[in-house]
Parts: sequence; C-alpha cells; structure tokens
Amino acid sequence: MKIVIADDHPLFRIGLKYALRDQGFEVLAEASDGLEALEVIRQFQPDAALLDVKMPGLTGIEVCEKLRATNPNVVSVLITTFAEPAIVQAARSAGARGYLSKETAPEELARQLREIVAHPEIDRLPKVEVPRLTPREGDVLPLLAKGYSNKEIARALGVSPDTIKDHLARLFVKLAARDRTDCVGKARALGLVG
Repeated sequence: MKIVIADDHPLFRIGLKYALRDQGFEVLAEASDGLEALEVIRQFQPDAALLDVKMPGLTGIEVCEKLRATNPNVVSVLITTFAEPAIVQAARSAGARGYLSKETAPEELARQLREIVAHPEIDRLPKVEVPRLTPREGDVLPLLAKGYSNKEIARALGVSPDTIKDHLARLFVKLAARDRTDCVGKARALGLVG
C-alpha cells in the first residue's frame, strides 16, 4: 500500500515513516505542511494520505476537502491528538475516511489504516454527540454567528443582556468553547448554525 505522510513535526513524521515501512507500507513521500501535502499527493498519487489535523499552510481537514474535489481516489486519513467533537465533525464533512490517534501502537495503526483503505465507504470516524440546545440557545447562536453583540442579541430577542450572557455561558460549556469565535466555529462544524 502506497502512503504519503503529512505532519509538521519532523521527529513524529520520520518515526511514523519507519513504523509504517516496518508494517509493510510503501511511504512515497513526506510533507511538512498542507500545501506541500497537496503537491506530493498530486505528484505521487498514493493509495492514502495520512494527514496531521493541525498543520501550517492548510490544515489536514482543508487538505481533505481539496482532495475530495481533485483526487477523490486518494483515501484521506487524519492522524491527531485532538478528538474534539467539532474537529471530528469537520473532518467527516471534509471527506476524511479515518481519524487515528497519534498514541496508537504501530501495529494497530497499520491494521486500522489497511481497513480504512480497503473499505473507504465505511465511516470509521468517531461518533460525535451533538449537544442539545435549548430553544433560546438556538435563537442566540445564529445572532452570535452574525457578529451581534450581547446588547444587540438581547434587543433582537426582547430580553436583558444579562440573560444573553447566561445563555452564552451555557453555550460555551456545551461546545467546550474558549470564546465567541471558538463557539461559532464549533457550532458550524457540528451543523448547529449555518
């Protein structure tokens, strides 16, 4: 099986290359960022691309999206330490066929990678639980996504800014969001807001 590896951490990338070679894979090329990944995939036409989720240039998820349009026969597999539901959902939407942990033993990673490439039609990404929003949280979220301030959201919904602050605090907890931008990004990835 022919593989391309893309990860911005050289030690991890080199270790993964030798681990996969020991498991019988042919590693055609390596890339240190998303743009380089697209170039070597186009050049070498591997069976699969093993992509780090967070890379400079283009993320692994963005590379998946582009491959789906330009090289649909290349099976995109993300490898990561991040298992946030919003990232998993974004990976699924981008066309990733697998989502593997960097903490997986080489033999198990090889087994899973072979299964994913042999049956790319099977969704092997982790199941994502989409948080249930209250009706009012569902009203607040689209206005937040439009960039409204707390006062503007309160005015639009006929409630006080303190009430909006409470709704936002609950949304941040439900979506494990750090701030307003993170909340909107995660909500979009989970399909909670357009």
